[in-house]
Amino acid sequence: MRIKAIDVLRLKRPAPKGPRTPARRPAWTQDAEVANPMSRFPEVKRHRSLWLPRWEGVWVKITAEDGTYGLASCSFGRPVAAIIADHFAPLLVGQEALAIERLWDMMFRMSKPYGTVGLASVAISGVDLALWDLAGKIQGRPVYELLGGKVRDRAFAYATGNDIDWYLELGFKAVKLACPYGPVDGLWGLDENEKLVARTRELVGDDVEIMLDCYMAFDVEYTVRLAERLRPYGLKWIEEYLIPEDLDGHVAVRQRLPWQTLATGEHMYTPWPFQQLITRRAVDILQPDIHWVGGLTACRRIAEMADSAGLTVMLHGGGTHPYGQHLTLAMPNMPWAECFIGSAPGVPLVEVDWTPGTIPPRDGWVTVNDGPGFGIDMPLEWFEPFFA
Repeated sequence: MRIKAIDVLRLKRPAPKGPRTPARRPAWTQDAEVANPMSRFPEVKRHRSLWLPRWEGVWVKITAEDGTYGLASCSFGRPVAAIIADHFAPLLVGQEALAIERLWDMMFRMSKPYGTVGLASVAISGVDLALWDLAGKIQGRPVYELLGGKVRDRAFAYATGNDIDWYLELGFKAVKLACPYGPVDGLWGLDENEKLVARTRELVGDDVEIMLDCYMAFDVEYTVRLAERLRPYGLKWIEEYLIPEDLDGHVAVRQRLPWQTLATGEHMYTPWPFQQLITRRAVDILQPDIHWVGGLTACRRIAEMADSAGLTVMLHGGGTHPYGQHLTLAMPNMPWAECFIGSAPGVPLVEVDWTPGTIPPRDGWVTVNDGPGFGIDMPLEWFEPFFA
């Protein structure tokens, strides 16, 4: 079965009706400061929205000769859409649709002249996920079956965000905090970060795990100083404390904090940086994003490399969409699923606007739909060509 067409689309989904249940208060995302790699610049320090690009999402539709099509989403708007439409699509149309490894390798290699890491990797992710969706639909099987079947019927889920009381009410037994302050905030910032973790530990007690997300905001010294301050609170792990390019820094943190579980990988692209982390034993938990790193094909390779080294993989945001849910339930070393909760406290998760095909977490666990492919049922009327 050969590829007949690859289309890059913009989602024009009808506006959701909104939750029926009134919120108790605004979500933490509305005003919370989060430490980030731009925190050293005062004019954009307060909130990531002041410097992140306002690119929209991109959808990829791949149609086979018999009319069956696969759908998938990725990020970063026009640049990614152009890579797919102008470069990948003309060379992939006419190829065997089920030869996913071959197609991934073609995209990986054809992007070399302008760099595979970054936007091109995101473009590969969109095409790769659409190919997996198409493969499942052609065969009438869910993607987790194409991967060999489930290794678990449900995955333990943790909530990311700072509305901790609400997450406890929802049944989560693990929470990940967004760290508000970094090196530019000095000793005051260290104190405030410790206060946040201390308040959280007091609130959740000893039977709920706490993690800390640092979003590429720290250097080696600050990571070590903060970790030592937080040691009494029993953090499950500290995450993404350095910029992803600083491999030597990751090794240095590992050497100076042998007692602390370390995690990273959200902003690393293709399997190669993960291979280096594994080889140098720089972290304990790898966290690729299935929409950025190169799709399901890349994530599976990372999981298999990590499994051979006795390491764990937990997808970035993997519990909040069917792509991550399918892979998480099929991989033996993906025991937990991350659920970013940006909706307002008081609004039940079943009333939140999820990607169609997503089963929202319930009582701190995620499951997966059994539809063909990723089980994403979206009418084509919701889409229009990205480049009209």
